[in-house]
Amino acid sequence: MAKKPDRDLEKTYLTSEFIAKLRRLADSLETGEPFEIQIANERIYVPVRAVYNIEHEREEGSEEIEFQIKWDLE
Repeated sequence: MAKKPDRDLEKTYLTSEFIAKLRRLADSLETGEPFEIQIANERIYVPVRAVYNIEHEREEGSEEIEFQIKWDLE
């Protein structure tokens, strides 16, 4: 399998699209199934072994919450 190039991007969604993605993620977590999502024309497969965390950042004049999903490639 060819190594995929490094990637670091941020994609903005409409509120309704974000809600739909969160619902699909929650359904996958509840059923113990892998999660699949397409971001900027690339399909991403999130394995069940992924680790989930929430990060909060505060800087001068802004705050940010990130819902993170991380896993090692095997």
